[in-house]
Amino acid sequence: MVDDDAKALNYLERLGYYRLSGYLYPFRDFEIIKDENGNLATKRVENFMDCAHFEDAVHLYVWDKKLRLLALDALERIEMSVRVDVAHLLGERDIHAHEKPEIFYTDFVSAVRTSGKTGHQEWLDSFQKNLNRSRQVEFVKHYLDKYGKLPIWVSTEIWDFGMLSKLFGGMVRADQDVIAAKYGAANGAELAGWLRGLTFVRNVSAHHSRLWNANMLEYVRPMQGKNWDKLKPERAFFYFCIMQKLMKNICPNSTWAVRFEGLLQDFPILHCKAVTPYDMGLIDDWQSWDLWGLK
Repeated sequence: MVDDDAKALNYLERLGYYRLSGYLYPFRDFEIIKDENGNLATKRVENFMDCAHFEDAVHLYVWDKKLRLLALDALERIEMSVRVDVAHLLGERDIHAHEKPEIFYTDFVSAVRTSGKTGHQEWLDSFQKNLNRSRQVEFVKHYLDKYGKLPIWVSTEIWDFGMLSKLFGGMVRADQDVIAAKYGAANGAELAGWLRGLTFVRNVSAHHSRLWNANMLEYVRPMQGKNWDKLKPERAFFYFCIMQKLMKNICPNSTWAVRFEGLLQDFPILHCKAVTPYDMGLIDDWQSWDLWGLK
């Protein structure tokens, strides 16, 4: 239902139908079908639920935008912290460690991928592209003019989150484990998985895509422990829990968790009650979990 045609047209002109269509989709009705095995299943249809209002999708979009910004706030701090740790550990071996294959895990520097290159060679290609885009940045120009190359602790400033994740994933296991211990991960492989998953969250958030009920394509293996085994690794809340776990180590006095709780409390009041914040994978009484420390 469209309550105000002029206002709806204005939203479509400003936001675009394609972007809003992702927020309209949860309001589509269902039909019961039989799958290929003869079992009953549900399928979305083109028609909308009787309770659906166009402005509900707009309110959902605005709320999801705030959720993305909150994710980016945490991810920036996580990225900066892990960058420093990687640069410090590898920089003790060689000031240009990021360029030296012998410093990394064997598969990362020897296994050839479908591109015809190793993982490290692909990473260096990404690094070179970022370097070329940054040549006129003052600190980059200074180091290139004076030394010809960037030391690793300077090079980290032009990495993106995906590059950080991939380089960490290519480090030898013992080096990964040293850094992982700082963040409460069981081992380096677990932290590498977290970073891969958070790279997906970062890309969704930075490109203004739908985060709230997104299916995570690069999702992390389920984790053991109190409440972790209740979470769905394909849903956003799982990754907000990982961000909170990391934030507790990086910024123990941060109000990020409180702001996350406040945002959930501000979930828009929709005409259609079939759409809720639980679509992001929330679990009951999550605030009382010591991870969040909100009760």
